[in-house]
Amino acid sequence: MESPTCNLEELKRFVVKDAPQTVYYIPDFITEDEESYLLQQVYKAPKTKWTQLSGRRLQNWGGLPHPRGMVAEKIPDWLQDYCEKISSLGAFGGKTANHVLVNEYKQGEGIMPHEDGPLYHPTVTTISLGSHTLLDFYKPVSCREGETPQTEDNRYLLSLLVMPRSLLILQDEMYQHLLHGIQGRTHDLLTEQVVNLSSTGVLLGETLTRGTRVSLTIRHVPKVMKMKLMLGRK
Repeated sequence: MESPTCNLEELKRFVVKDAPQTVYYIPDFITEDEESYLLQQVYKAPKTKWTQLSGRRLQNWGGLPHPRGMVAEKIPDWLQDYCEKISSLGAFGGKTANHVLVNEYKQGEGIMPHEDGPLYHPTVTTISLGSHTLLDFYKPVSCREGETPQTEDNRYLLSLLVMPRSLLILQDEMYQHLLHGIQGRTHDLLTEQVVNLSSTGVLLGETLTRGTRVSLTIRHVPKVMKMKLMLGRK
């Protein structure tokens, strides 16, 4: 497949200016019909594709990332179309996304603050389906002596409101240096710490009720191993 045309200039109008570098938030990246179609495809997947974790369950498409290299698996067409659509924006530096995690968060579920690690191109892109959520960002834990004990509360920096059908792209400091997580709540009060409200159509002070959210986390894994090479290892 040819490298996609880079359209980073087009993305600039979606930059969230009140966040560290770099956040792009694109509302209504997909239509309601596309959202319904994608949800249908997610729930049509075989039960064996689901992995149950604490606070959520997920599907893995494209292969299992590994330090030695990911053994690539074919991504189904219903996901491949969006891998190519997002890659055509130049999100992965001219490469095409080759890995998708489908996460399902039911009302009240979340994920602990974490970083995505070095196995991926330093960009993460997420399409949200079904419900909004608040994505919270934290400074990493410091190991310097003499500092006060560090908790999630005193490391918390800001939040992003991600609405259904939106596309979120994180790069640079927001991807490489900060942790991100989702609090396990049923309702979200929108405060001044939600830095992209002006792009969401939701007002400061509103309280939103969460439903079941499905996220498509689309990334590029640079190191891929061919199956023949794996079979040849002893």
